[in-house]
Amino acid sequence: MGDVDAINTRLLRNLLEENITIVFASLTHDQRGQLLNTNADTIAQEVAGAMSKSYEVHLIYSFEKKGVLLDASDESTVISTIDPSSYQQLKAKQKIFAGMIPKLDNAFAALTNGVKKVSIGRAEELAQLIDGRSGTTIINGK
Repeated sequence: MGDVDAINTRLLRNLLEENITIVFASLTHDQRGQLLNTNADTIAQEVAGAMSKSYEVHLIYSFEKKGVLLDASDESTVISTIDPSSYQQLKAKQKIFAGMIPKLDNAFAALTNGVKKVSIGRAEELAQLIDGRSGTTIINGK
């Protein structure tokens, strides 16, 4: 498993300024030829945080569910907003577990690193995720 050591923001800015779509793979390397499988959510969070120094960044984690669910088997139980306090309560009650924990940890890390907004939901609902009409919005809370 790999970690992200650095983001070449200058290269990314140049590509974006040329209207080039950037796609990231979760395969990385250790600079000695060994391939590593790095968590894709971590890569997204690291890139979003690095780019937030130059742009206003909205990070969207899309996957097969409509958002973070109170009941993992019921799509109608989307939690609309999660802040650090509610996240800790949900974890303590084991309502959030397994693969959702690293996704949410990365979402809160992104906010801490300058990302303006983090949303989690289905890619098919991208427009609604962007404007907050679907999915789960992660906030730092007050």
